[in-house]
Amino acid sequence: MAKKKTAGKSILKPASLEFLEAYINNPSPTGFESGGQQLWLDRIRPWVDEHIVDPYGTVVGVINPAAKFKVVIEAHADEISWFVHYITKEGFIYVKRNGGSDHQIAPSKRVNIHTDKGIVKAVFGWPAIHVRTPGKDEQSPSLENIFLDCGCSSREEVEKLGVHVGCVITYEDEFMVLNDRFFTGRALDNRIGGFMISEVARLLHEEKAKLPFGLYIVNAVQEEVGLRGAEMIVERIRPDLAIVTDVTHDTQTPMMNKVKSGDIACGQGPVLSYAPAVHNKLLRHVVNVAEKQKIPFQRLAASRATGTDTDAFAYGAAGVPSTLISLPLRYMHTTVESVHRDDVEHVIRLIHATVRSLKAGMDMRYLK
Repeated sequence: MAKKKTAGKSILKPASLEFLEAYINNPSPTGFESGGQQLWLDRIRPWVDEHIVDPYGTVVGVINPAAKFKVVIEAHADEISWFVHYITKEGFIYVKRNGGSDHQIAPSKRVNIHTDKGIVKAVFGWPAIHVRTPGKDEQSPSLENIFLDCGCSSREEVEKLGVHVGCVITYEDEFMVLNDRFFTGRALDNRIGGFMISEVARLLHEEKAKLPFGLYIVNAVQEEVGLRGAEMIVERIRPDLAIVTDVTHDTQTPMMNKVKSGDIACGQGPVLSYAPAVHNKLLRHVVNVAEKQKIPFQRLAASRATGTDTDAFAYGAAGVPSTLISLPLRYMHTTVESVHRDDVEHVIRLIHATVRSLKAGMDMRYLK
């Protein structure tokens, strides 16, 4: 683990933090990301030369689009959610996952059901403690027993509100800051990544950077259901290099297993992963940049796959040298996902410094 650098002047401007809060609070469930993507595009539009929107909603801001050599920095825009799956004759709603939604956190949560008529409010109900039988017969939340109550008494009444099978459901919880240190909310996985790459675009614009390559700032859709947006956009762009950012588990909180998940701490800097999909030469380059810039970082062994869009870029378009710069996060796939402000700044600094260090035509072959 690299030594932690003492805090300096923040690169996060008030306008940046205002955008972050609005962007996190805006729902962007997998497959229905357009609202958040519009916010993101409006944010980066002044800082790029042109943009691309693919048919499924991945958005790309492009700097120096005429350049032959192409570099990608990428995050994913979608958040886990639920689908309306079955409406009982009494008006209760059973759900199906859209991505890796956690059934154990659902009871007593407030949700928004997205319909063509607008938002319908509902709650995940749960039997009161008074009527549950303690011990081995007490039921735990599962996909089979969690249900929504939107205040209706029949299926017909639910349907009159505009709710039907296939409507998408998101949690209501919004952004907050804990102890002036932790950014907390739902969907930091991985709209915080979209925020960080937008900040890289801002920094490049403010310093009037003249890049010797084309920079493609990619906010991809549908990562939570199998890296699908990245699989599509890598074929459209066919880049020469890719730097992906996503979140990874902080393992310092209770009930986390460092033997299983590694020794990763919020506040100790970006996480650099080792995996077959991570290109050794590009990773070494990022490590050298971090050390030269005195940016703290941590290391993680990811084994067969990173589980992020890195894999889609690495193995797409006949193979794209790719690396992963992760942000430590607590309580993944809950409504209180939390990241340390210092880590957010250091990820932005590391991606920015790495982009500035790259040269057009870099030969990334292991053997020549």
